[in-house]
Amino acid sequence: MRLKFVAGNWKMNGSIAANTALLQAMLPLPAEQLETAIFPPYVYLAAVSGLLGQGSTVLGAQDVCEYGPGAYTGEIAAAMLADLGCRYVLVGHSERRALFGDTDVRVAKKFIAAQAAGLQPVLCVGESLQERETGLAELVIARQIRMVIDRVGVHALKQAVLAYEPVWAIGTGKTASPEQAQAMHAFIRSSIAQHDREVAAGLRVVYGGSVKASNATELFAMPDIDGGLIGGAALVAAEFTAICQAAVAA
Repeated sequence: MRLKFVAGNWKMNGSIAANTALLQAMLPLPAEQLETAIFPPYVYLAAVSGLLGQGSTVLGAQDVCEYGPGAYTGEIAAAMLADLGCRYVLVGHSERRALFGDTDVRVAKKFIAAQAAGLQPVLCVGESLQERETGLAELVIARQIRMVIDRVGVHALKQAVLAYEPVWAIGTGKTASPEQAQAMHAFIRSSIAQHDREVAAGLRVVYGGSVKASNATELFAMPDIDGGLIGGAALVAAEFTAICQAAVAA
């Protein structure tokens, strides 16, 4: 049985005071049959790590540089994130791809750099509305996953999480129906099974498209949805806690 995973991606939000209040209101989060993680902006990683303490919720980073330490002004190396206590790091988030030019090749390099430092990448894949409407969604997602597998092999996914985030459902208030999300999760798992059935069966594939307390139960009830990568709702203690509870109950 795959352990459910719920991660809160705070994106570029927060302050020392707001972060403290938010975590005090939501911690401790459910720990039975669930792993939870918080992904704050870089500048708050150390402070959030202290607030999480020795509890069951772990720390993650929102991005990582594909290069090691060196003359890369403004970038953050995977080894630095590991040094701060991060366990996970997002790679290939749709906003990084769309706004900051992260190509499939660059995402694969970030995946490799993260694992080399002992971090578990959360590999984000997804399609735009145009790609979905023109029937290209599965081709796009298969390409994004294949770029990683071709470089490091399918067994690298044993130490990773995959997040399906339909671009058209991020920050828009739109959500794929549970059936639409399940269909894509099942496709992702079947495409990986073509390389290795055991890896595919054990891989956690979480949904990241405007998950809220009101739709979490239905989404998490789907057989191939193993949790969620939560955006806006992760900034509201009651919402995020309810989503975690829905994951436990699923």
